[in-house]
Amino acid sequence: MSTAEVDPSPSSSPSPAAKKRKLEEKNGNSSNGSNHHLKEIQQQPKMAGNGNTHTIDEGLYSRQLYVLGHEAMQRMATSDVLISGLGGLGVEIAKNIILGGVKSVTLHDNSLCKPSDLSSQFYVSEADLGKNRAEVSHKSLAELNQYVPVETFTGELNKEFLKKYRVVVLTNSSLEEQLRVSEIVRSFGNALIVSKTQGLFAQVFCDFGEDFTIIDTTGENPVSAMIAGVTKEEASVVTCLDETRHGLEDGDYVTFSEVQGMVELNGCEPRMIKVLGPYTFSIGDTSSLSDYVRGGVVTQVKMPKQIHFKPLADALEEPEFIMTDFGKFDRPPQLHLAFRTLDAYIKKEGRLPAPWSRKDSQQFVDLAKELNSSLSGPSKVEEVDEKLLATFSHVCQGDLNPLNATLGGIVAQEVMKACSEKFSPIVQWLYFDATECLPANQDSLTEENCKPSGSRYDGQVAVFGNDFQKKLGSLRYFIVGAGAIGCELLKNFAMIGVGAGEGGQVYVTDMDLIEKSNLNRQFLFRSHDVQKPKSSSAAAAVKVMNPQANVKAFENRVGPETEQFFDDDFFSKLDGVANALDNVDARIYMDRRCVYYHKPLLESGTLGTKGNVQVVIPHVTESYSSSQDPPEKSIPICTLKNFPNAIEHTLQWARDMFEGLFRQSAESAAQYLVDSKFMERTLKLTGSQPLEVLEAVHRGLVEERPMNFEQCVHWARLHWQEQYHNQIKQLLFNFPPEQLTSSGQPFWSGPKRCPHPLEFDINNSVHLDYVVAAANLKAKIYNIPQSRDLQAITKMVESCNVPEFVPRSGVRIAVSDAEAAAAANNPGMVDDDRLTQLQTELPSVDSLSGLRILPLDFEKDDDTNFHMDFIVASSNLRAENYDIAPADRHKSKLIAGKIIPAIATTTSVVSGLVCIELLKLVQGHTNPESFKNGFINLALPFFGFSEPIAAPKQTYYDKEWTLWDRFEVMGEMTLREFIEYFESEHKLKITMLSQGVCMLYSFFMPLAKRNERMDLAMSEVVKRVSKKKLEPHVKALVFELCCNNLEDEDVEVPYVRYVLPTE
Repeated sequence: MSTAEVDPSPSSSPSPAAKKRKLEEKNGNSSNGSNHHLKEIQQQPKMAGNGNTHTIDEGLYSRQLYVLGHEAMQRMATSDVLISGLGGLGVEIAKNIILGGVKSVTLHDNSLCKPSDLSSQFYVSEADLGKNRAEVSHKSLAELNQYVPVETFTGELNKEFLKKYRVVVLTNSSLEEQLRVSEIVRSFGNALIVSKTQGLFAQVFCDFGEDFTIIDTTGENPVSAMIAGVTKEEASVVTCLDETRHGLEDGDYVTFSEVQGMVELNGCEPRMIKVLGPYTFSIGDTSSLSDYVRGGVVTQVKMPKQIHFKPLADALEEPEFIMTDFGKFDRPPQLHLAFRTLDAYIKKEGRLPAPWSRKDSQQFVDLAKELNSSLSGPSKVEEVDEKLLATFSHVCQGDLNPLNATLGGIVAQEVMKACSEKFSPIVQWLYFDATECLPANQDSLTEENCKPSGSRYDGQVAVFGNDFQKKLGSLRYFIVGAGAIGCELLKNFAMIGVGAGEGGQVYVTDMDLIEKSNLNRQFLFRSHDVQKPKSSSAAAAVKVMNPQANVKAFENRVGPETEQFFDDDFFSKLDGVANALDNVDARIYMDRRCVYYHKPLLESGTLGTKGNVQVVIPHVTESYSSSQDPPEKSIPICTLKNFPNAIEHTLQWARDMFEGLFRQSAESAAQYLVDSKFMERTLKLTGSQPLEVLEAVHRGLVEERPMNFEQCVHWARLHWQEQYHNQIKQLLFNFPPEQLTSSGQPFWSGPKRCPHPLEFDINNSVHLDYVVAAANLKAKIYNIPQSRDLQAITKMVESCNVPEFVPRSGVRIAVSDAEAAAAANNPGMVDDDRLTQLQTELPSVDSLSGLRILPLDFEKDDDTNFHMDFIVASSNLRAENYDIAPADRHKSKLIAGKIIPAIATTTSVVSGLVCIELLKLVQGHTNPESFKNGFINLALPFFGFSEPIAAPKQTYYDKEWTLWDRFEVMGEMTLREFIEYFESEHKLKITMLSQGVCMLYSFFMPLAKRNERMDLAMSEVVKRVSKKKLEPHVKALVFELCCNNLEDEDVEVPYVRYVLPTE
């Protein structure tokens, strides 16, 4: 076990006592008059220390590393962070920063826990009421990440204490305190972030100092493109190949590599470009350089950017705003005034305005007008928005978890920016509100209905009233997925009381087990939960946060195969669904189910610092499936097989190699051993498939079946020779380096890189890595003991006889996908003699009775299984063949494993936004203008909100319908009666009728077959055509119709829900 890991087993022996440290202040007093101090904490292992570079735990941080990169993570790991104010917002920020992996986090608060904290402070329990908020939060926050020491402090934030913190975050301090701390922090050149949530309103302020350098403003990978030409002139024009748009923008900087002729460009200092078109740009003067001949790659260079921040005192008077909602363009100045007015109100009255007190709100508005009239310059508004500020006064005593989750993610990302110098910070004010969550009629929101009562939901009741809280408690919601977003949603639902009342219930399902890499974002899990079910572990964790929560966990996948669990009865009782899924197919399936059962769907997703939220409302909006992303760009087959020019090509080739060698061939051989009808079914396959399958089985059971590990090593060595030497020699035999095309151009030019064969070198670590990984994977398939003994493997390699390769004439190699497709569609005559020979040579199943073959499923996150070892070595060897820059294991895992980069901050924001939309649904809003679909990119930062798109309307005759409509038909009836019913009731002639993939009726169907079905019951037709019985849980069938109207014109019509009779 490495020093960076701890045994999670609760039964393990206690570790030796680690050193403890106690930091004390020499000046100042705590709130109770005693000398304040930092709470003693056990010294925990660190990811990095000041000025030192320590190894980052890639197993834990893998998904975040793909967002931030190693350098940014190392800078974070040398940064101490202070968070002052451990209410609902403070704990969200702390959670995200600790998960992110800074050097240390200190929690500061001198407030005591009160009942309203339970609305959003998920690490405070009823037993903690009356205790210090920072101290009761310490244990749970410290458990989030073993690499981040967490300390508590309850004293005054003086100059001596503040100087050690790279970032100071204030969440519940007065303006006077903010200004005092701002001056101290700025004097040390450190960063200050101020943030507040007041009910439905939120504020963020950032000051990263006079001069702050951003190393990477966007976090996007530098773009690169292959070059077709470079002109030699004062305003030189670079032209890229037709296949590759350059993707650059005016003002970007680039450098070059692999240019022939104009070699001075290779590795040149970054040149600023001017875009001329999608394939062309100018790079300035090249008239003194050599003539361009051919080739080359242009690559964008990320240039540092320096920005200047104003101190808080100046920024208050001269505010710059980041827009969060372009539909509320005039709102930031009004909210800037509102938050300043709130501070003045508290100073004057000694308290916050009372919830929904019309008297207090009038005083608040009057004070705002008075304050505004005293201002001058940019901070003064032309006219005070009295309605908005009155609303601010009504709800500012509220404490809402969804707002805290949203702001907690935004602020934590700003902390990471200050520490890592990666991504663009907020300059300098951000305001956010969710006033649409309030009911259209606010008459019921009175002081009496919204006053605190000592309930855990007081912070929410202050905004929405008691009746609304009861609605939340009675909800029945289904969360699909218990990963990163699922964990956050479960926490948010528990905090706001979804399903926590009489008749309420939250269901969650996830079939996955917890893995180490999950712990960095899926904050409900701890190291001792690894390999436990996600759903039940998450449900248990939120039950601790809110003992009133009613959460039922399932461990089932959602799909047609589990509809006996999630059936009509299950969905009919739901109030809605919240997706927390990581794949499009499952999202589309759940979307279809929600449309069918007329249930609202809250959809969300993240990709690194990007996130999106979509709300689907029955009979109002389009569904998730109404619009889809363009398909992922695929790599042409010929590029993969013979002409790679990027590391992505070699990695995909390596993945395909893994599938072919260790899964597909092994599956065919395994099926031969256990399926008595395997040969019969294989010979019925079309084209050349029977020959291909039997060749694979023959290799697996005869030609390439190893009997011991040494034979596995010999197989791997010979396979290396075939892939990286022989096949390349054959390719160069067919197309020599000097080959010309029919038009006289060099064949090996443009995207085609001329390869060279490799010579095996036992002392080359990559060569040996390939043999070791391939041999061990082969051994795993055949249940042969594996080996990592490099000395022994080296001897086995040296004993392998490798025949010399002689290129063959007459070998056809496709040079385009069209040629490859033509060859695949016209395989020629199947070699029946070879087919017969294979059947004869395959050993009988009885003779192989002791043999068990295990096909391998690719698993990227297990560093002990040789899967990624094989992929990395295989890809980099092929990259060497084609002079492509290799990729390290980290990058290879991202591309080959199709890993989705992820970070806790984005997840927090997205889940908060989802719950804001949930509150609107519970209010009963049906106007699309009240809802917001959102797209965010925390790196920029960018926030885009828009109204959901209305469900498209269609008509037949004078009837208007949308995707939410359908024909409800009560069964049972015969097919003839069904057709006649639509003619008589709806004046529609059915021309085609289908159920799933089964065609039940069509006008072009043979008459005998049609007549045979006409007098059968609809359910019987379905059973006969599908050749499947109807499962007991099926209470209705879905039919799709093609119809003509009375004028014999095609018309689009809704689907049919055909209700089966109950027995």
